[in-house]
Amino acid sequence: MLPQPPGQPASPDSPLTLDAYPVSNTANWTLVPSKGSRDWMDASQQKFAYRCLPLVMANQAGWLITCPLNFRVVWDGSERLQGLSMHFPQGEGANAGQVRSHFGMGILTFSIPWLFRTSPGYGLWVKGPANMPRDGLSPLEGIVETDWAPYTFTMNWKITRPDYVIDFAVGDPIALIVPFPLDMPEGVVPRLRTMQEQPSLANDYASFHRERAAALQRLHANNEPAWSMSYMKGHRPDGSVVEEHRKAFKLREFA
Repeated sequence: MLPQPPGQPASPDSPLTLDAYPVSNTANWTLVPSKGSRDWMDASQQKFAYRCLPLVMANQAGWLITCPLNFRVVWDGSERLQGLSMHFPQGEGANAGQVRSHFGMGILTFSIPWLFRTSPGYGLWVKGPANMPRDGLSPLEGIVETDWAPYTFTMNWKITRPDYVIDFAVGDPIALIVPFPLDMPEGVVPRLRTMQEQPSLANDYASFHRERAAALQRLHANNEPAWSMSYMKGHRPDGSVVEEHRKAFKLREFA
């Protein structure tokens, strides 16, 4: 069967696919579904961070690529390619050249050892691991047309603090890849509306606002969290259940 041309969406009868083809040494790299947990969320008081369902959902919305090497990097603040000083305590071994300074300007580059192919009409949003902040550097995001491109891509982090020691360890997440329809952003029709146009929405929002205000008042009065679980449970303000409500993503492993 001939492949569909780029930009043409997959048919309803064909499954959406994400294929990974090794193009260089994959030793010590992993490619796994991202989990909903985060260390800082585990450490939050009563694990309250997990009560923010949008955070938990974003944590799981893609596949993590993890670091293949233990290393330390320091940026001297210059734009020079040699501005990154890198130390690999166990050496680079089979992963030589896969983590380096490639662009200058304090950018740390990971050369991903797979070429990805998505279903027609779908690309990959390549970004930093969701809700995993790191001190001293920030992930740079990119969108790749993986439904046609025979090209690999790199994952890059911009170091923001000169003369600051940054450590990476084997298994540290360094990228999250998220498939999405390439024609979706331009297909969106943005509109500014007023609540008066949607009385039922206005009533629901007013109920939510009252409930939230009361919860915050209890929080400040008692210094104890007072959670509103309506969104988490998928309930509208009147208590009715949203049947299509999601609480998690369950992504498949790469076979």
